[in-house]
Amino acid sequence: MVVTVPESILARTTKCHRDFACLEEEDGRTCPVERYLGDGLLFVEPADDIYCSYRTSFGHSYICGCPVRRELYLSHQR
Repeated sequence: MVVTVPESILARTTKCHRDFACLEEEDGRTCPVERYLGDGLLFVEPADDIYCSYRTSFGHSYICGCPVRRELYLSHQR
């Protein structure tokens, strides 16, 4: 199942080295969300086999700064 996000969000996602694979994969090939704190702050569990330039270490946690990942979580519960 292909998931769509607004073109404006895709345009802001300039550092994606995976060619937006998260939009094509239904099997959860994104880092699982631990919690969302509002204002776009998304904490994730890092998927070891996924390299992502939007994932940043923050103490013992990781923050995801990907506009597409945030949209997937907020609009599609993925």
